[in-house]
Amino acid sequence: MADVPAPDYADAVEAALGALELDAKTRLLAGQDMWSLPALPEIGLRSLVMSDGPIGVRGARWTADDPSIALPSPTALAAAWDPDLARRAGRLLAQEARRKGVHVLLAPTVNLHRSPLGGRHFECYSEDPCLTGRIGAGYVRGVQDGGVGTTVKHFVANDAETDRLTVDNLIAPRVLRELYLAPFEAIVETARPWGVMAAYNQVNGSTMTEHRHLQNEVLRGEWGFDGFIVSDWLAARSTAGALTGGLDVAMPGPQTVYGPALAAAVRAGEIPESAVDAAVRRVLRLAARVGALDGVGPAVPEPPAGIDGQALAREIAHRGFVLVRNETVPGRGAALPVDPARVRRIALIGAAARDARVLGGGSATVFPERIVSPLDGLSAALPDSALTYAVGADPSPELVPAEKGFTLTALCRDANGRVLGEGSLPGGHIQWLGTDLPDGVTHEALHSVEVRGRLVPRESGEHLFGTRGLGSFRLTVDGEVLWDGAQALEAGSDPFGAIFGAPAECGRARLTRGEPVEVSLLHTVDRAVGGPLPAIVFTLLHGEPRRDADELIAEAVEAARAADAAVVVVATTEQVESEGFDRTDLRLPGRQDDLVRAVAAVNPHTVVVVNAGSPVELPWREDVAAVLLGWFPGQEGGAALADVLLGAREPGGRLPTSWPTTLADAPVTEVVPTDGRLPYTEGLFIGHRAYDRAGITPAYAFGHGLGYTDWRYESLDAGADAVTVRIRNTGARTGREVVQIYLAPLDAGEIERPSRWLAGFASVEAAPGESAEVRIALPRRAFETWDEDANAWALRTGSYEVHAAHALDDSRLSATVEI
Repeated sequence: MADVPAPDYADAVEAALGALELDAKTRLLAGQDMWSLPALPEIGLRSLVMSDGPIGVRGARWTADDPSIALPSPTALAAAWDPDLARRAGRLLAQEARRKGVHVLLAPTVNLHRSPLGGRHFECYSEDPCLTGRIGAGYVRGVQDGGVGTTVKHFVANDAETDRLTVDNLIAPRVLRELYLAPFEAIVETARPWGVMAAYNQVNGSTMTEHRHLQNEVLRGEWGFDGFIVSDWLAARSTAGALTGGLDVAMPGPQTVYGPALAAAVRAGEIPESAVDAAVRRVLRLAARVGALDGVGPAVPEPPAGIDGQALAREIAHRGFVLVRNETVPGRGAALPVDPARVRRIALIGAAARDARVLGGGSATVFPERIVSPLDGLSAALPDSALTYAVGADPSPELVPAEKGFTLTALCRDANGRVLGEGSLPGGHIQWLGTDLPDGVTHEALHSVEVRGRLVPRESGEHLFGTRGLGSFRLTVDGEVLWDGAQALEAGSDPFGAIFGAPAECGRARLTRGEPVEVSLLHTVDRAVGGPLPAIVFTLLHGEPRRDADELIAEAVEAARAADAAVVVVATTEQVESEGFDRTDLRLPGRQDDLVRAVAAVNPHTVVVVNAGSPVELPWREDVAAVLLGWFPGQEGGAALADVLLGAREPGGRLPTSWPTTLADAPVTEVVPTDGRLPYTEGLFIGHRAYDRAGITPAYAFGHGLGYTDWRYESLDAGADAVTVRIRNTGARTGREVVQIYLAPLDAGEIERPSRWLAGFASVEAAPGESAEVRIALPRRAFETWDEDANAWALRTGSYEVHAAHALDDSRLSATVEI
């Protein structure tokens, strides 16, 4: 795959800039609404549209009327350890962006997994800067192959959600360089992104949108970044500080610290107009690259060939599934893949097997056209009599957005009751930010929104209903008013708390399976409810009848007892993993641990599929035959799972982050600031570096993954700049191996260093009996550390042991090189 060419747009940019007055220039640097910059017809500039990613492209409106492909979570993509696969994912997302009229994708997220408690880690790649940088670079190349810009985010150290808008992360210069800046630097150097997003948080006393040193001196100066820097939404805090600190665009609009405020600051002599010009140049260069500036051709005149989104989503899921345990079942061989000749009846168990969680919560949410659950996937792949299903345990004690069994629309009215507009809903959640409203509706005229429709219950019994959001609500089910009141945001909450906040139960109704009932949630807009931007955000919530937990587990046990094999799907929920908050523990919610133990006690062929975006504790892991980590597997996850369980495809993933046995074993567990400050006291030692230092063995090591075949490492030829490894497939089926290269200094000297670190990797595929050879570069940076006294990188000479490994804890060959 060739990299995107970089045309020289200097003349066109200067001509356009020279035709603009100050007010137009400053207006261009401020969002005109939630997702776009203003058009300037006088210079042939069309409006630039941005959209959230990273697993899909939502578009400028949060609506199911224009569905989006939903790929597996970034942790799943990173688990494939394949930059080329990431590039293909990026090309698909560029295709989606062009279809939706989007010029810039707000992705990828390349912050590190500093602590497993990070609530948004499913949206990041890895604990390791080398792996993160390689996967992120592939993703950026792919999106920009399609002529769509990226904004690598969140620059920098946005590694947790607690107090994310204000926290001051205190990080030593060497640690900042070698860990948290490293993926951004690698991506800028190798993929040349067209944008970077400045984070909310502070780093060492300066908020990132005003961080002159990191944005101007390091990102632009040292690294040569020539793209634009956009704020995270509402992150820009001051006019002069942001512009002189390197921020080009303040989002969203129309009320920002730029626009008229910036023009006024220039006229008052607080900011030189030349600083405004520099920012405008960068925005105009972006516009030229994406084809939004008349008179010049886009960076990509002809987009790549079309990609089948469903097929790629399924492939990424296969490649990202990590098989961490696969024991022998007496009389049947390995637990996975399932042999249909010996396993004729499978019991599928778990609420998430029926209602799969395919993506994480927060701004990454998209609406796919379809979702294939594990129950859907296995039902399609197996004969009717081969599969039984039992809920077993409900992972969520809370209500969830109304979806299963509901058919809903949103009706918008003015104060006189006149209908202004109507929008379809895939579920009970409404999230209209800024001008993201149904056609014909404005915030000024809007008085009420009614979510209404019908529910066809899947179960008989007492159904629970509730709301999430701010303002007044009237909830009616089957003609009965269950709630009529108001809800307010707690003091000190995240400004986006209305989107990600806790649900509230409002009433119950006894319903009969299959008998439709009318449902209505009327929300009256409260003008007194303030917010960071005009928004209509609320949710109709629902919970199916709650049965006795012991009874549900007993039913699952009987199903497992009667089956040849049991597949238990366990999961986190949106109340556990989402944007806006961090986790407080790593336990699976509800009675899921009890469920797994009970099933494993009656069926030795128990396979557990973990539907979580980041690590959870697995206290029963030694009691089951197989454990498959499925992450958030995207819209085709159930189909991919059936492929892998039944042996049509191999689970190709390797762990992109260490998986702790318990939270107490995790090396970093502090994500809560004290007096607004969060010192990174662990320094260089996060993830596998920290486990090595402490002598703690995690449940599953960084890089671990079993696959369905075996590999013999036959030779390692190591030099100072590259290694060549030859391996042979000694198993019975074609497979893919990820060859991982780790460096270990034989004499660390006076410089504190990890005992070993990832320096490179590559994947190879071979048929049974075949060998494959791979050459993996060893970059100079792998042998360097940041010298804080010299403020420069220093090559650390000496002897290094080079390990060619199947995983961090499974070195197969080693050699010594001199640097």
